[in-house]
Amino acid sequence: MIDFSRNHFALFGLPQRFRLDPDALDRAYRQLQGDVHPDRFANGDDKQQRLAAQSSARVNEAYSALKNPVTRAQYLLALQGNDAGGESGPQLPVDFLERQLERREAANDAVAAHDEQALDTLLSEVRTDAREMEDRLAQEFDGAGTRDETPMRVRELTFLAKLAEDLDAMQGALDSEGEN
Repeated sequence: MIDFSRNHFALFGLPQRFRLDPDALDRAYRQLQGDVHPDRFANGDDKQQRLAAQSSARVNEAYSALKNPVTRAQYLLALQGNDAGGESGPQLPVDFLERQLERREAANDAVAAHDEQALDTLLSEVRTDAREMEDRLAQEFDGAGTRDETPMRVRELTFLAKLAEDLDAMQGALDSEGEN
């Protein structure tokens, strides 16, 4: 079974970094999940079956956390004893928040006008901003070391990822309207 005291990176035998090789993560996940999958212990006693189920759940949890850049950044901060996800996290800059409100208003206007091109443009801008934020976080987590601003950057990335998800949903709604 697995060692529950190991962090997610160690569990998969990966370096504790923001930038990960997604193929290496996928390979390590498949290997580990194959090793601990509850079906392999179907003929075992209750303790073995329970431990296999717990191990499998832990592997899935670790994989989900590392696969997504937002949750990976939050996890790296948590390993450093810092929580950027909760309400107690750092305040986002007013100009950043204002820009996101403007984007949401523009998105709502685009949906009301059935303007798919405007929505595509907004989504592209948000994804570009998110990639740039990921690049900054990679430099801080993997290179220069975290700074006082790192938790705020993680919150900004979280915000951008949520906005991109919302814009994507709006785009899907427009697409399905067009099909009807």
